[in-house]
Amino acid sequence: MQNIVVSDIFGKTEALEEFTSRFTTPTEIVDPYNGEFMQFQNEQAAYSYFSEQVTLVKYSDYLYERVQNATTAINLIGFSVGASAIWNISDRQHLGRVVSARGYYSSQIRHFLHIQPHFPINLIFPMSEQHFCVDEVMLALKDRDNVTIRQVPYLHGFMNTHSTNYNATGYKNELSSLRNM
Repeated sequence: MQNIVVSDIFGKTEALEEFTSRFTTPTEIVDPYNGEFMQFQNEQAAYSYFSEQVTLVKYSDYLYERVQNATTAINLIGFSVGASAIWNISDRQHLGRVVSARGYYSSQIRHFLHIQPHFPINLIFPMSEQHFCVDEVMLALKDRDNVTIRQVPYLHGFMNTHSTNYNATGYKNELSSLRNM
């Protein structure tokens, strides 16, 4: 068994490495920049670079290839666009090694509500999002097979120390929960 943490638009960071080091299960990071530390100045710079150079489609395909080549059972843990990439591949074939997935604050799911995951996925939504109604998306997904939904009293990015919405309490609570995956 291993965990694969699928990063957000910031990619691999020291904070994400610190996060993954807290697991007793072997854990690796998949990020959109092939392991390169990008050191973006802010969220807007990271978003612009990701949108222009990578895209969600390419990131999803990269993740799919990585998961297909896995030789052991996998738990997927994704943040923001990483959670969106997990969601986007969840209805594809040949992902039998995926045991479960957890996706945090994936705002792009709203564009892919037709997806029916082939593996169990727990979606954690923030209390609100700037560009859409979280309650409407949760309502659309609430009876979906293999999908569980939870809403937390934090904002998008609460698990990322680089985000203006980072919340230490939320981070600590979720880390404890993830260790039991």
